[in-house]
Amino acid sequence: MGEHILIIGAALLDTKGKPTSGLEPGTSNPGTIRSTRGGSARNVAENLSRLGADVILLTAVGDDRTGERLLAQTGAAGVNLAYAQIIEGHHSGAYIALLEPDGSLAVALDDVSVMEHVTPGFLHKNRRLFRDADMMMMDGSLTPAAMATAVRLAEQYGVPICADPSSARLSFKLRPYIPKLHLLVPNAVEALDLCQIDPFSDAGDDSLELARQFVQAGVDIAVVTLPDFGLNYATGEETGYIPARYSQMADSTGTGDAVTAAIMFGLLNNFAAIEAIRLGAAAASLTLQTTETVVPDLSLDMLYDHLIV
Repeated sequence: MGEHILIIGAALLDTKGKPTSGLEPGTSNPGTIRSTRGGSARNVAENLSRLGADVILLTAVGDDRTGERLLAQTGAAGVNLAYAQIIEGHHSGAYIALLEPDGSLAVALDDVSVMEHVTPGFLHKNRRLFRDADMMMMDGSLTPAAMATAVRLAEQYGVPICADPSSARLSFKLRPYIPKLHLLVPNAVEALDLCQIDPFSDAGDDSLELARQFVQAGVDIAVVTLPDFGLNYATGEETGYIPARYSQMADSTGTGDAVTAAIMFGLLNNFAAIEAIRLGAAAASLTLQTTETVVPDLSLDMLYDHLIV
């Protein structure tokens, strides 16, 4: 039995702009702009910690005020940052999103270059963290070499591997490891990229079939988050769809990360796969209704209150 959940990936400063009356290209648009902590791996780590899990985050930030803020806020949520790297002379990672008026994503940019310092050597030096882990999760910010090392160490110690691509532009890094994954949580666009399917083809319309394909390729549990914020899922025993349930969407950022974290929490607490996936759907609905990337007062009781049955 392991001692912690090991999360490897980016900690970013999220800056999000939301127009008050639509986005008009080529000009400045009136709206609201706010910054908050983010990064797929960091978000998963904070969600898990708020649910009561013991989490270690392997990440890298710059020696700047942004990095100081990210580490302070993540540590305050209970995440173990003893192995986080502060890289002298480098800027911290960042994510900039333009949202539609309804809170859905229009377009985004990310800068994860500081994650090049999470090297294979750094991971191997800290291999005991893999040895003592209940589960490992990685995001698409890792370099291909670091990702290969993380997978090798997890396999060496028999640790289940979870993954979130983070972006369709980063999904290709995960393709070689699909057969090795215990849990995979892409959004619909990332799922198409992982399967190398043209999103404009007829095959691009069936994300439930994509979830089945992941399971056929070796994934134990595949969950595809949808544009309507529901979930299509597949396991070795069943497939299905769980709708979103929310009163009003404030901001979609971090929704998929909340799904990943809640499912991981359920699995680690011996929930049946479908019950863990239902926790993920509840986490998505809660996250949609806050402007924060992680629900600040997230708890297991709150997830139970929002279960869709």
